[in-house]
Amino acid sequence: MNMIKTLAGIALASALAVPAVAQDPTFFRIGTGGAGGTYFPIGGTIANGISAPPGSRPCDEGGQCGVPGLIAIAQSTTASVFNNAAVQNGELEAGLAAADVTRSMYLGEGKFEGKEHPKLRIVANLYPEDLHLVMPAGTSINDLGDLAGKRVGIAQAGSGTQVAVLQMLEAWGVTRDNMDEAELNNSQSAERLADGQIDAYFYAAGWPVAAMVQLSSTKGMSLHSFSEADLAKINGIIPAYIPSKIPGGVYEGVDEDVLTPAVSAMLVVSSDLSEELVYGLTKALWNDNTRKLLDNGHAKGKQITAETALDGVAALGVPLHAGAEKFYKEAGLLK
Repeated sequence: MNMIKTLAGIALASALAVPAVAQDPTFFRIGTGGAGGTYFPIGGTIANGISAPPGSRPCDEGGQCGVPGLIAIAQSTTASVFNNAAVQNGELEAGLAAADVTRSMYLGEGKFEGKEHPKLRIVANLYPEDLHLVMPAGTSINDLGDLAGKRVGIAQAGSGTQVAVLQMLEAWGVTRDNMDEAELNNSQSAERLADGQIDAYFYAAGWPVAAMVQLSSTKGMSLHSFSEADLAKINGIIPAYIPSKIPGGVYEGVDEDVLTPAVSAMLVVSSDLSEELVYGLTKALWNDNTRKLLDNGHAKGKQITAETALDGVAALGVPLHAGAEKFYKEAGLLK
C-alpha cells in the first residue's frame, strides 16, 4: 500500500511539475473544510469552474471554461491551518483559509511564531465568514465569560476558527482550564448540541451553514448576538475579525438579526505554482461560466465577485501570486 501511495505521489508530482500541453492533464488539489460547512461546497464550485479536463468540449461550444487540461479536485480537510500548511508543504496546490490565520502563518506570528510559511500567496478574497456561536433553542448568554464551566465546542484542531475563538475566550477569562472544550467539526458539533452533550459551539463560515440549517429545523437552536462593545473588543484583539451581521430568517427560529464578528475567506496557492497556471485559473475563476456556477450554488457564492477580490488583500501582508496579479492588472482591477 505504501508503495502504491508513493507511486501515486510521484505520478501526481510529475503531472504538476510540467505545464499542461495538448490533452495532458494537470491535477490541482484544493483544500476546503468539513462537508457540513461552507468551504467544501464553495471549493467544489471553484474546482468545477477552473477545470477543463482533457477531451472536454470547448467553452464556446457549451463545454468547460476552465484552464485547458486542468482537473481540479476539492478535498475535505480540517480547514484553514491545515490547508495553509499543506500548500506550504506541497501537499495541496490551493486551499481556502481565513485571512487572519493566513497572515499569522505567512509572517510566523502569534501561535505560529517562528514558523513562517513563506510560500503562501493570495489569489482572491472570497467572502465574509461569520462567527456562529450556537446554543440550544431558548438559551442565551450575556457575553463570552458566561461560557466558563460549560461544555463548549471550539471547532476542530487545524481550523482557523479554533485559533481565533481561543483568543477571544481568553479575553473574557475563559480557557481550556475552566471550560470543558470539545474539538469537533461543524457537523459533529451540531449533533452533540442536539443530543445535549455540549452547551454551545463556535463555527465561522458563510451563512447559511448546512449543518445549522438542519439543526434549526429539527431540534432548534439560538445564536448569540454580540454587543457592539464586545465586537469592538474582538476587533482590537484580532483586527481581521470585523463587525458583521447574520440576517434574521437565515435559520429557522432565529428571526432577529444577529451581530457577530466575521473574517474574510481567501483562496490561497503556493508560490511554487507557475505564473502561467495561476494566471489561467484566476482568469477562469472570474469568467462568465464560473459566475453562473457561483450564483447558482451555495448562497455565499453570490458574494464572491471580481470587484471584491482584492478587498483587504493589500493590508493583509500576504502577497498576491504573480499570476493573479497579472490578471488583475490586465482586468483593470489593480494598478
